[in-house]
Amino acid sequence: MSRVRGTVVQQTAGVVDRDARLRLPAGRPVSPLRAIALRLGLALLLVVVCWAVVVLERDGYRDGADGTLSVLDALYYTTVTLSTTGYGDIVPVTDGARLVNALFVTPVRILFVVILVGTTIQALTERSRKEFRLARWRARMHDHVLVLGYGTKGRNAVRELRLKGTPPDRILVVDRNPGATADASRDGYLCVTGDVTRSDTFVTALAERARTVVVAVDRDDTAILATLALRRLNPRATVVATAREVEHADLLRQSGADSVVVTSETTGRLLGLAAGSPASVEVVEDLVSFGTGLDLTERVVEAGEVGAAPGSLGFPVLAVVREGRTLLFHEVAALQHGDRLLLVTGRS
Repeated sequence: MSRVRGTVVQQTAGVVDRDARLRLPAGRPVSPLRAIALRLGLALLLVVVCWAVVVLERDGYRDGADGTLSVLDALYYTTVTLSTTGYGDIVPVTDGARLVNALFVTPVRILFVVILVGTTIQALTERSRKEFRLARWRARMHDHVLVLGYGTKGRNAVRELRLKGTPPDRILVVDRNPGATADASRDGYLCVTGDVTRSDTFVTALAERARTVVVAVDRDDTAILATLALRRLNPRATVVATAREVEHADLLRQSGADSVVVTSETTGRLLGLAAGSPASVEVVEDLVSFGTGLDLTERVVEAGEVGAAPGSLGFPVLAVVREGRTLLFHEVAALQHGDRLLLVTGRS
């Protein structure tokens, strides 16, 4: 396994590399200042309560300076006692005062110390828990989906992946914008903050183990460099990418992308289609939106379907994927073992 450089940091972050930062899915946020304020308030409350008890029993104490215990002396005794300083200049002398110290002041002193060091203990416990989660994540993360870019395209790609059944812990978002990865963390996804054109970012994201990579960055040159960097680590993953301009689509394919969606060309075609048939655009949008209405799905040919023509199966088959080539339904005379059907299904 490739070595992942980094240390654990607080907030919602996970591992920090020199060039890439991993975030685990964010839980319920807790303000550190609020936690400290609560602990401080509880500590002060214990001081006040203990001070009141000592004032009530002050006749049972002796002050080495003047022999009597004032209200201010009681506060002084309370603070040095709870902080375990204990100068010994004020001491309980009666049985009642000593009993109060044994049964009440001492437990309060212990609780007071626990509260004071509790923040440090909590921080260390949280650090250990995060390290354990990260170690478990590295050991279990195989065949995951990398989504490069968490803008509009990336978010919609993640939404479709979830609708098609991809578990959230199998999706890892990579973006150079810390705000975008913070959003992805709050949405429940693993994410890496780093430059998608650098190999160390992909090492942090364990890209060599990824099954699928969705390149949804905003710039075509960034998409090309990201695909090249990724292919050096993982030549087996399925890479799908988006390009703004059609002339960059071939460069993306040459860089290693298996499929490229040209946004400007696709948008222009849909606009032209809508001008003549607005209903056709609604059908196309329905096909590419998973979960309701018409769905475009892919599955392996079943044993009973081998040898049959795609048009004779009783459901609309649009294309057949055979040995890496996509054939339209009318180009296939008979289905073979290993073929994959691209078909239309309906959902209510």
